[in-house]
Amino acid sequence: MSAPLHSRAALLEAWHAHLTHARRRSPHTVRAYVATARRLLDSLQLQEWPEVAHLDPADLRRQLAARRADGIGNVSAARELSALKAFIAFARQQTGEANAAPPRLRGPRVKKGLPRPVTPDEAVHLMETVNDLAADDWLGARDRAVLLLLYGAGLRIAEALSLTPAVLPLGETLVVTGKGAKQRLVPLLPIVRDGVTAYLAQCPWPMQAGEPLFRGAKGGPLSQGVVQKAMARARVVLGLPQTATPHALRHSFATHLLGAGADLRSLQELLGHASLGSTQIYTKVDAATLLDVYRNAHPREQ
Repeated sequence: MSAPLHSRAALLEAWHAHLTHARRRSPHTVRAYVATARRLLDSLQLQEWPEVAHLDPADLRRQLAARRADGIGNVSAARELSALKAFIAFARQQTGEANAAPPRLRGPRVKKGLPRPVTPDEAVHLMETVNDLAADDWLGARDRAVLLLLYGAGLRIAEALSLTPAVLPLGETLVVTGKGAKQRLVPLLPIVRDGVTAYLAQCPWPMQAGEPLFRGAKGGPLSQGVVQKAMARARVVLGLPQTATPHALRHSFATHLLGAGADLRSLQELLGHASLGSTQIYTKVDAATLLDVYRNAHPREQ
């Protein structure tokens, strides 16, 4: 039996569909935004779109205060507020009040952290160590291939894991579908192509149309958590900090290209950033790296 037109379940179902199909948000974002909406509906016992549409800043403030009591920090609180405002805006669309001013509530101040890149040598050692520590040769080749796509082509981990056999055979470029279903063209270095080819040669599962390119040990889609754990083991062996994550490899790709003379516009295209502002953070990273080099090498600093 389908859910009633107005009910908690119906509201959440409509919100989920909107985020997934109309907004084309990532599965992770959809889960987080739906969870935020569910907490709001449960806390205030709401079951109608008008009830959600007419929430005011005081309601949001109380909701955030309750989440603060759960122990969330500034970054999580800021994301929670963003999700709440988006949910209210969607509710107003459902009630024909889309032009109404959103609740005015300033989020917590969040300091934008700089990405912490690994060095080229560390990146190579991480990929080789991940390969060596794997329980099976093909699993090691798989994890190394994924990390090569992150560091060698600047892919997000979700983008790498969403690849299918449709990209085969690999050429000098790869069409990647990123956030918002936007596509971009990225170059593939020979070492990246060779890494993926080595994995395909060892993978025991057939590459069928529509199936994921990267498979789990039992043949299903490879999860991000598996790759993250493999890299965590490798960084412990190499004595690297906890910041050496799969996403740090993408940061390193950007930072090293910028340091080698790449311009921001080209870097923006390679990374799939919607705005140049998202890419400009890497200029700060590069300046910080140069400052470290200066401090370590300049005679006056010895």
